[in-house]
Amino acid sequence: QVQLVESGGGLVQPGGSLTLSCAASGFSLDYYAIGWFRQAPGKEREGVSCLSTSDESTFYADSVKGRFTISRDNAKNTVYLQMSSLKPEDTAVYYCATSRNNHASRLVGKWARASEYDFWGQGTQVTVSS
Repeated sequence: QVQLVESGGGLVQPGGSLTLSCAASGFSLDYYAIGWFRQAPGKEREGVSCLSTSDESTFYADSVKGRFTISRDNAKNTVYLQMSSLKPEDTAVYYCATSRNNHASRLVGKWARASEYDFWGQGTQVTVSS
């Protein structure tokens, strides 16, 4: 069965850390860029970060730059989003998704658009609150 499964969400205090996982099954992530998106209640889905597996290029939204890190474990066919110095405004459902634009040259200026991604996970809730 082809699927993406996010995990690792939860409740964390401001300033805390969480690591989200996006595990792929039924296909290899080697041929796709993987993006992390988030959606807060009443807001549009926004791109958080993206990793191109072909050239290991990474992209980050300005709001998370320096606080979030995207990485991949090839053996586990899994992509991670390490989140630190979390803020209440990071509260959202976080989704991972795959894109066939698997090179930096094809992602620049487009990586944060949800329409560039074909396949999505079900999401995991992250709540930052004291």
